Amino acid sequence: MPIAVDIDVMLARRKMTVGELAERVGITPANLAVLKNGRAKAVRFSTLAALCEVLDCQPGDLLRWEAADGSDSVPIRDAQVAD
Repeated sequence: MPIAVDIDVMLARRKMTVGELAERVGITPANLAVLKNGRAKAVRFSTLAALCEVLDCQPGDLLRWEAADGSDSVPIRDAQVAD
């Protein structure tokens, strides 16, 4: 999948468990695991905003784009938008 999820990186930096993050964000640990493991097909902006608030980070700290061949890895906030 071209979008990689780095929630586990932020959890480690904040010394927080999946269960604690799920509780503070207001989602189930199972749903957070689906998102964290890159199996989610979509994420609500309200959930992304809550994750960023609790983890004190930006969306680009949690999500990044990877080229199909795996050669590039660009944080979402740094990606260029084509016209």
